[in-house]
Amino acid sequence: MEQEGRAVQEGTTDLRLWVRLLACAKIIEKGLRRNFQEQFDTTLPRFDVMAALDRAGEDGLSMSDLSRALLVSNGNVTAIVRQLQDRALIATRADPSDGRSAIVSLTAEGRSHFAQLAVAHRGWVRAALANMPPEHQAQLAHLLGELKTTLS
Repeated sequence: MEQEGRAVQEGTTDLRLWVRLLACAKIIEKGLRRNFQEQFDTTLPRFDVMAALDRAGEDGLSMSDLSRALLVSNGNVTAIVRQLQDRALIATRADPSDGRSAIVSLTAEGRSHFAQLAVAHRGWVRAALANMPPEHQAQLAHLLGELKTTLS
């Protein structure tokens, strides 16, 4: 039994890396979720939808493109879009090239609200990483960039 445990430990740098990446992401995400709820009465998924729409600019995105950008199903996006629409933060219009599809974009109020959320989000992430020296952050960002490239 002891040999089996040692064998697993010796050959699992990749698994330890994955577990640590996931743990770090979960810790930061938990803080972001709590902060969005407490300070803005919103959710991380709503922020993610608004961020994607902000990147898309005035043209907005089709629901399918929004789903692809967020790597989630159309059903998940539809519910969030409805919530944001109820708050007048986004607007939908018919897609001129496909009448069955809708184009979603931020309203003026949505752009203003997202700007506030983005500033807060940036601050929370900065605070979460504040105890790691900037040179280590840069090194980690570089290594994770390499990892992302190899995964793609």
